Amino acid sequence: MPNSTHSLFQLVLTNLVVLFLIVSAQQPQDTPIARFQRYLRINTAHPRPDYSSAISFLESQALSINLQVKTLEFSPGKPVLLLTWPGSNPSLPSLLFNSHLDSVPAESSKWTHPPFFAVRSPDGKIFARGAQDDKCIGVQYLEAIRNLKEKNFAPVRTVHVSYVPDEEIGGVNGILKFVASEEFRKLNVGFAMDEGQASPGDEFRVFYADRSPWNLIIKAKGMPGHGSRMYDNSAMENLMKSVEIISRFRESQFDVVKAGEAPNSEVVSVNPVYVKAGIPSPSGFVMNMQPSEAEAGFNIRLPPVADPELVRRRIAEEWAPARRNMTYQIIELGPLRDYMGRPLTTPTNDSNPWWPIFKQAITAVGGKLAKPEILASTTDARYIRQLGIPVLGFSPMKNTPILLHEHNEFLEDTVYLEGIEVYESIIRSLSSFEESSSY
Repeated sequence: MPNSTHSLFQLVLTNLVVLFLIVSAQQPQDTPIARFQRYLRINTAHPRPDYSSAISFLESQALSINLQVKTLEFSPGKPVLLLTWPGSNPSLPSLLFNSHLDSVPAESSKWTHPPFFAVRSPDGKIFARGAQDDKCIGVQYLEAIRNLKEKNFAPVRTVHVSYVPDEEIGGVNGILKFVASEEFRKLNVGFAMDEGQASPGDEFRVFYADRSPWNLIIKAKGMPGHGSRMYDNSAMENLMKSVEIISRFRESQFDVVKAGEAPNSEVVSVNPVYVKAGIPSPSGFVMNMQPSEAEAGFNIRLPPVADPELVRRRIAEEWAPARRNMTYQIIELGPLRDYMGRPLTTPTNDSNPWWPIFKQAITAVGGKLAKPEILASTTDARYIRQLGIPVLGFSPMKNTPILLHEHNEFLEDTVYLEGIEVYESIIRSLSSFEESSSY
């Protein structure tokens, strides 16, 4: 299709969708699906997330079901919304259900439907950026509480729901400052839940830990000179040696995954993300000169069982040794251990009194749990676990493709509605738990 014809087609399609949304908006709609779509239509994608509109929408929903509402701001323009449903015994440690406000960008031209129109297809798929990651749980929390209140359920433990900014860019001005605050300390949180991932099968996935990300930048220096000469320890030679050594390590870890001996989330992954070298010229690069500097970047993911000191030693001695005129920088993106020096994991056995309660809540609505996992990526949960608070990552999406950060992200309406029922069971069970909650 010629570009002009394609552009015209896209314009017509967009106008038709806008017309559909206008007509729909004129109809009285106040259903769980309609409320979900309203939230999805708020563009909270980076680099300019509309946090103000998102907070306004969530506040209105919270006030409509008589929750206590507080907006906190630890960094300018980065609001944290805290909702509270008081329990009958506020002396007991409370529950926290966390969600993030922001989402990653979306390339509109590569989507079947505009990513912030929340179009619901005839087969029930709701297409929108954030449909899975993780605006679904943000509204499901509220819908579950709405249902429980309509049934006159009263929690014993206080239930808090938090919405934080900037998760997709590291959480430094979001959850990190929130959990370090006096306001968070006063919540007396005993157990928390955060986002998980979709499950392509018929079991719900649950995550007891995240991998911790490091960014590694390696720089090499060497003798510059004519392209015809052979030098020992040239910048490019040294950098290429490092890339080869790192690639062998990566392959050794990947072989474990391919052999089925461990999932991806339980090994140390190292992926090259850029190489920067050469002397620019008007036509590209100067080809008869050897550069004096070369640089490469790698993204490393460490499971909680990994020894960070061993990885540091490997980097210093093998990947970027000073004897080869190399330097390196490790940028740690979040904690590796909790305040007592323990790995950031939440027990999924009877040593954690919350675990059997959570499992029973899933069973009560006919659900099944897959084997607990380490999340291959990372979430805000790591900052809460750092305080020694048990956290489970969970998003009730089964029989659903994993589409976070991908084009055409969607969630089926039936899956979304089932998730509300699941959270209703979870909140009822956890907030009714009166025994000791220490582990």
